[in-house]
Amino acid sequence: VQLQASGGGLVQAGGSLRLSCAASGRTFTSYAIGWFRQVPGKEREFVAAIMKSGATYADSVKGRFTISRDSPEVTVYLQMNSLKPEDTAVYYCAADSRYSDLATQRADYWGKGTQVTVSS
Repeated sequence: VQLQASGGGLVQAGGSLRLSCAASGRTFTSYAIGWFRQVPGKEREFVAAIMKSGATYADSVKGRFTISRDSPEVTVYLQMNSLKPEDTAVYYCAADSRYSDLATQRADYWGKGTQVTVSS
């Protein structure tokens, strides 16, 4: 079972990046999959999640980030537009059969992070 996050990099403020989370090793088609981010010295925080009922976003990224899902390969994308320096963090994807566990960061599966750096 593996979640592979990719797509991070360095971008100027106002720019865009698209993160990808590829899920493999089991059937994730019914799972909730989400993105979280963490800055050194701070707690990891929720960014966005997608599930059967739709998508949800942190207030800090609403209107700028869009999460989408590509089936049946189960790749989840996070399109990040109008990036701000405060978006700089390591971004992680996670998956769980229950959204409640995902939202509270008790997800069963986590990928390694990808660094996003936004310069001012």
